Amino acid sequence: MGQRDIELATLDANVRLTPAWEAMDAPDPVYDSLIDGCIAGERRSQQRVYELFYGKMMAVCLRYTKNHDQAKDILQDGFIKVFRSLAVFNRAGSLEGWVRRIMVNTAIDHFRRARHSYLLLGEDRSMEDFEDVPEEDGDAAQEEGWADIKPADVINAMQKLTPAYRTVFNLYVFEGMTHKQIAETLDINIGTSKSNLAKAKVRLKHLLTKEA
Repeated sequence: MGQRDIELATLDANVRLTPAWEAMDAPDPVYDSLIDGCIAGERRSQQRVYELFYGKMMAVCLRYTKNHDQAKDILQDGFIKVFRSLAVFNRAGSLEGWVRRIMVNTAIDHFRRARHSYLLLGEDRSMEDFEDVPEEDGDAAQEEGWADIKPADVINAMQKLTPAYRTVFNLYVFEGMTHKQIAETLDINIGTSKSNLAKAKVRLKHLLTKEA
């Protein structure tokens, strides 16, 4: 599990990231032969791509799931999509960023399929119903000594969040999406997105400071 994928600074309620795939916009000509091999159906090239990105993409999937088994299922589905879609990859940007975007979209699809068993708080309410929910939840990463918390502890805490809290938190903090984008992606309203984010931050802070 790569530590770069779990920057504690992102837990600061004031931090917003650009979407991870946009931050990886440089093309990777070094991968051209591997991409060509995968398109041609060469198992050796597919295995190499899998090995290159397994660790980083597993770290991404773990943030969206409650345990390793769920993360592995999403990872496997994601790699199947990667290999099926490489022929349309235009190579104008980063291969890693493109693969990551597929993994995130696969995790979102997983959330949608299982959504009937999730309770998205306030799903039937309007944005106005959450006017008392703060947009940001203080200086979370600056307080309580969070700088000393290990990345593995962050993943462990995130897996204890409800699926709704976990998904909204990931999309807002790690993927840099706006509440409008999250609402459209998950088919919820903006107020629901804001509420789930605020509550996720409170819950995460509680879990991390309790276990520190």
